[in-house]
Amino acid sequence: MAASAEEKKLARQIARSLARQYPDATCSLHFHTPLELLVATILSAQCTDERVNQVTPAVFRAYPTAAHYARAPLGQLERAIQSTGFFRNKAKSIQACCRRLVEEYGGEVPQEIERLVELPGVGRKTANVVLGTAYGIASGVVVDTHVARISRRLGLTRQKDPAKIEGDLREQLPPKEWIALSHRLIQHGRKYCTARNPRCDQCPLNELCPRIGVEKK
Repeated sequence: MAASAEEKKLARQIARSLARQYPDATCSLHFHTPLELLVATILSAQCTDERVNQVTPAVFRAYPTAAHYARAPLGQLERAIQSTGFFRNKAKSIQACCRRLVEEYGGEVPQEIERLVELPGVGRKTANVVLGTAYGIASGVVVDTHVARISRRLGLTRQKDPAKIEGDLREQLPPKEWIALSHRLIQHGRKYCTARNPRCDQCPLNELCPRIGVEKK
């Protein structure tokens, strides 16, 4: 359903406030190439970005191209990423993804979301991360746990499903806002709008936020 004028107005106000508060917000995963960001994003599932950033320098040195991941002994790759959790599934996903990259795209990460989401281990969130951060392509809004939580608290969505939350945000804001919005909401979630005990009294969005679902003290 299309966003109303009031919903769009609120979203624009929130986006402007976040831009003032976090003008330099960017992806917290460390990478140099689209492939590195793709791998790091797969590793970040159920894991902190800080932990991923501790693991990836050695991983990226050991596997500099998609072909290296594709032909690596699976057990070796598992050991390299073990501390990120769920390492067996992640290793299988990374290897299967990179084999497809080698077979179909010459080892390069495609720049079309339709192609990215067809790769093993790559959902819409991961595709949006790679396209937005590595290529500067506004394919959509990255919805992680921070973005989902804050969007509901701000009244930007009532949805719980990430795809539906993304749909609401895409309706409310123009594509030029999509990439930065995710980074800024994530920073805001870490600094103020935490899952437990959000710092509402200090929050720069205090006057705009209806605090939906936030328990009053």
